[in-house]
Amino acid sequence: MSSGMEFEVEGPVVEWRGPAPYYFLAVSEEVSEDIKFAAKGVEYWGQVPVVVRIDDVEFTTALFPKDGRYLLPLKDAVRRPAEIEPGQVLVAALRVGRD
Repeated sequence: MSSGMEFEVEGPVVEWRGPAPYYFLAVSEEVSEDIKFAAKGVEYWGQVPVVVRIDDVEFTTALFPKDGRYLLPLKDAVRRPAEIEPGQVLVAALRVGRD
């Protein structure tokens, strides 16, 4: 990851069951506040664009605001090969913005 405002986040993987299941890493309220401050000027519709690294996999996505914290979407292309499951505590490195 190159320079920029970087964070290490750790939290549980949660599942949202809609028409299709979606999986998210729940970011703590404290870290969410720091991210919100760092994202001023790059957020759109409450979402924050980020570059994420989990183990050796790097991908882009946007954090979703939910109940005073952010949720980090976990794409199936990342989640399935890494065998990430709901309830698992996961650590991810993220950088606010895009390259």
